[in-house]
Amino acid sequence: MMMIEAVEARFGQASIESAKLEFLSDNGGAYRAHETHALARAMGLEPIHTPVCSPQSNGMAESFVNTFKRDYVNAMDRSNAEVVLAQLPDAFTHFNEVHPHSSLKWKSPRMFRRELARRAQENDAN
Repeated sequence: MMMIEAVEARFGQASIESAKLEFLSDNGGAYRAHETHALARAMGLEPIHTPVCSPQSNGMAESFVNTFKRDYVNAMDRSNAEVVLAQLPDAFTHFNEVHPHSSLKWKSPRMFRRELARRAQENDAN
């Protein structure tokens, strides 16, 4: 259920139908399970896994975790799990909508994707 909510919240139903999306995960048993792969494929996602001993994939994951902890978790009320979980949706929304990323030319992920889509439409029109 969490995978379904995450995909719909991130991409919306229309985007799922119009793009090839991949579900990237590590090699943990829950992510390699046949049921997980079946659910991902039923949602139009292609399950893929990080290569074993992949420093690049590990580096990207560690970078995200460190950034999220530094910029969000450290400022959160961490008095109990319920309080933390209640704050996460707003933090993820801010991270994806507002937070500038150096690797995205100081744009948020959604700003960057919108710009890419706009450029693609302009190129298609020309």
